[in-house]
Amino acid sequence: MTTGTRGGTARGAREVRVPAGRRRLASWLAAGVALASGLVTMPCAHAVYAIAQYGEPRYPQGFAHFDYVNPAAPKGGTLVLANPDRLTSFDKFNPFTLRGNAAPGLGMLFESLTTGSLDEVASAYGLLADDIRVALDAHSVTFHINPHARFSNGDPVTAEDVKFSLDTLKSRQAAPSMQAYFSEITRAVVVDAATIRFEFRSNNRELPLIAGGMPVFSHKWGLRPDGSRVAFDQLAFEQPVGSGPYVIDRYSNGRTITYRLDENYWGKALPVRVGTDNFERITYKLYSDDVARLEAFKAGEYDALVEYVARNWVRRDVGKRFETGELIKREFPQHNGTGMQGFVMNLRKPVFEDVRVRRALDLALDFQWLNRMLFYSQYRRIDSWFANTQLQAKGLPSRGELALLEPWRKSLDPAVFGAPPVQPDTNPPGSLRANLLEARSLLADAGWTYRDGALRNAKGEPFTFEVLDDTSASAQWAPIMAQYTQALARLGIRVNYRSVDFALYQKRLDAFDFDMTTIKFPDVQVPGAEQVDRFGSKAADEPGSGNLLGLKSPAVDAILKALTEAQTLEQLLDATHALDRVLMHGYYVVPQWYSATHRVAYRNTLAYPAKLPLYYGANDWIISTWWFKPQAAGH
Repeated sequence: MTTGTRGGTARGAREVRVPAGRRRLASWLAAGVALASGLVTMPCAHAVYAIAQYGEPRYPQGFAHFDYVNPAAPKGGTLVLANPDRLTSFDKFNPFTLRGNAAPGLGMLFESLTTGSLDEVASAYGLLADDIRVALDAHSVTFHINPHARFSNGDPVTAEDVKFSLDTLKSRQAAPSMQAYFSEITRAVVVDAATIRFEFRSNNRELPLIAGGMPVFSHKWGLRPDGSRVAFDQLAFEQPVGSGPYVIDRYSNGRTITYRLDENYWGKALPVRVGTDNFERITYKLYSDDVARLEAFKAGEYDALVEYVARNWVRRDVGKRFETGELIKREFPQHNGTGMQGFVMNLRKPVFEDVRVRRALDLALDFQWLNRMLFYSQYRRIDSWFANTQLQAKGLPSRGELALLEPWRKSLDPAVFGAPPVQPDTNPPGSLRANLLEARSLLADAGWTYRDGALRNAKGEPFTFEVLDDTSASAQWAPIMAQYTQALARLGIRVNYRSVDFALYQKRLDAFDFDMTTIKFPDVQVPGAEQVDRFGSKAADEPGSGNLLGLKSPAVDAILKALTEAQTLEQLLDATHALDRVLMHGYYVVPQWYSATHRVAYRNTLAYPAKLPLYYGANDWIISTWWFKPQAAGH
């Protein structure tokens, strides 16, 4: 009943994503349009073709193409896909604002000054820019724009357009996640028509990558014939003017959209583009729920399915088309971090204020039973915010970690200075009964005792809360929720499981109007500014920000400052490990599970490169590097 993975994390009955502005920024980064954040080694201020994390770029100057593409891949055909996430309809073409639902695939319309490689955790190769110059003091970076770079309307990409993009994304008309992500860039300065300089608040060496990864769009997007302008946050179906390889071909009823490969795309010969963008058209069809989406795939309505439900993969992704070989199933290994996925508690709600309560809720989840009975024993329990990477805290704190933690010893749980917590286990000699007894003791210590048919606090108020979900996958999620809510009921806790349509779900999460929900926080290979949006105190009061937890902690804020200002890999690891310890001992999330493969079912008319990338999302990988076999080009 569970999932395969995106970013290395499995979800219960469907892939769970961070909503609204957080989801958009996450998908933008995953698509490779913006950079993964990282610490950049920049030894000099002369112009270079690329910058990389901790040393030299993997690919030398003059490289022909990335290793994980097929430079001879044929072009052509129409790739048809279903919902890449929980979105079931769209009402706009602007992925950078908070209100509404943006159409899937819009990242293909926009480019950035640099782009990353899927073989490296953080790299920046020229895309719109043909050279990069980082100041010796790391307080600025200057990009020269490729003279061949063109927007889809034929206009050259200029420094003024880049400045316009930054100013817009930092404005209050953009989603709060965009404002937060680019907040450390103080301004963009137009040096000349083809040269732009970004200036920074500090010498945070992540910032050149953030600047290079910023999406760029024309100042003419939203410009009316009379010269007036549609406000950025009011842009709906106005055609975006970007420089990407695809343009919108047609769309219908907010449920279907088709992109067409731009025959005049300016960057097709760039080394970072060779072997990519092999489909003439890409169509998304949005289905109302996971069941309809799966049945549509088996009926031949679209070409590839990234499967997130283990039960489907084993028992439902079968049938005549699989038996004849028309449809193929394969698991692709990947090396992404897991990210954190789990039942997220909203600390703004009084019922979750006490860490003993939150720990008790963690003890009530019987992962081993779920894995054995519903998940076909295919998953591992998440035990870190950075599981499956060197960023995960292990053992006792190092000297560097202690230097960050000691100033806050009085306000931190003493356990933070020991080993990371071990997630509950119900395999013998453990048991759910033993875990629930421990949970009952913790709840009693926190002032919750069972009387008059319910667990109650000193005021006599019953312990009850709502788990919010969206309707697209609630049927498949029900067995998981049944185990968890039944265990909580044995403690006297009443849980209301409520599913709503996705639009309302997104709206409520943006307003922090929820008690508990299931969220997958996108994984990062190198943490940076996005962590401030997720855990910083300031973000907790900004509707639409990434701080769904509502976490406000001076200790966490100080650790985040050290993380974003890290100058060496050791400093970055110390800060990330310290952050992981504080978060895990805070029990703000009941962690769920993950897998280390992408499950993909696809038509036998599709082909993919022989060499797999290391760090990738399956949907984006299919779109960017797969192709139709020559005999199927007319598909």
